[in-house]
Amino acid sequence: MSIKQEKTKNKNELKITFTVEAEKFDESIMKVFKKSARYFNIPGFRKGKAPFKIVERYYGDDIFYEDAFNDLVPEIYDEEIKNNKIDAVSKPQIDVVQMEKGKDLIFTAIVATKPEVKLGKYKGIELEKIEYKVTDEDVEHELNHMAEHNSRMVSVDDRAVKKGDTVTIDFEGTVDGEAFEGGKAENHQLEIGSNTFIPGFEDQLIGMKIDEEKDISVTFPEEYFSKDLAGKDAVFHIKLHSISVKELPKLDDEFAKDVSEFDTLKELKASIEEKKKEENEHRAKHEMEDAAVDAVCENTNIDIPEGMVELEIDNMEDNIEQRLKYQGMNIEQYLKMMGKTEKELREEFKPDAEKNIKTSLVLEQIVKDEKIEPDEKYVKEHLEEMSKQYNKKVEELEKNDNLKDYLETSSKNEKAVKLILDNAKYKNKK
Repeated sequence: MSIKQEKTKNKNELKITFTVEAEKFDESIMKVFKKSARYFNIPGFRKGKAPFKIVERYYGDDIFYEDAFNDLVPEIYDEEIKNNKIDAVSKPQIDVVQMEKGKDLIFTAIVATKPEVKLGKYKGIELEKIEYKVTDEDVEHELNHMAEHNSRMVSVDDRAVKKGDTVTIDFEGTVDGEAFEGGKAENHQLEIGSNTFIPGFEDQLIGMKIDEEKDISVTFPEEYFSKDLAGKDAVFHIKLHSISVKELPKLDDEFAKDVSEFDTLKELKASIEEKKKEENEHRAKHEMEDAAVDAVCENTNIDIPEGMVELEIDNMEDNIEQRLKYQGMNIEQYLKMMGKTEKELREEFKPDAEKNIKTSLVLEQIVKDEKIEPDEKYVKEHLEEMSKQYNKKVEELEKNDNLKDYLETSSKNEKAVKLILDNAKYKNKK
């Protein structure tokens, strides 16, 4: 096995020529044959029992070449990239030069390599100090949220529907006299004013009385997710079954006892204020960190290869797909719902992908220049947290080199950000 490296005309791009011994490629061909032999049905032989030479003669010499290549090359590529310490930051563009039984397998891979980072000023940068104070309104807002959470619904039968009421209705919609999918429901609960239905739908329920029926007319928005209904006029037949209103508890000491471990409303308010203060400090800390890194990135010149950006977009798309799986959706359904193509989605991801890459490269360079080492306590604490989360032993997680590398990199990056902040010049508070 040998490789040859040469730079291409494009900046930060490398062409690598791989030469794999003929014996190794022939072994891969036989491996693929043994895996797939049972599928071959050749006259004169029981299914899956024809010898290699017969299968090869019957289907052609190159029948197993592609599968043998796919079986052999990924592992070889990864191993050689690692052994030769090549900073490949994109998917390889593979081109087969020679692929034939009994001969060396020769292929090339063009990859983007990690770009040079020309760090600008990262010590003594000017930053605005960010602080968030806890106001009485913040505390009242949280108390009202707790009251909402502990509210109860009370039936109303002596008046018509008003804004803010929750109603139970049957509805059936038609477009041009024809029913459509999803346009019918029974005993559906709807809060008037929540704007969860088509514009104009909820407003036309105001004034209705229990057991009343009526038709209302609405128009689906032009950007409605269902293209069949977008922009079309519809008529809904409505029957109102019930009206209810939300009854909020009184904000007093009894309320505090019911919803918390405190005996008085004053103590509950003090607890909320302290919690909000911690949240604000946490928020300000992260915003300051982001501002610091952004400022350093602005001072830094990096020629990011397009292949590196594409790979980061792939990762972002994979993350979305994973999240969608938990919601019982796939990427195709998501794109249809959003009215976008995959190309449009990837284009939207591009600015964030470029920012992610630049941030990562800048912090990596600071870590290198400042000779920053990972904090073993940080790594240990995070491994212990993950141990509880995934119900695995710490020793087992420690054997995962990728996980350890990730945690060590995170630790070093945190130190790099702290270094920027510790050396920054702060101006007026915001």
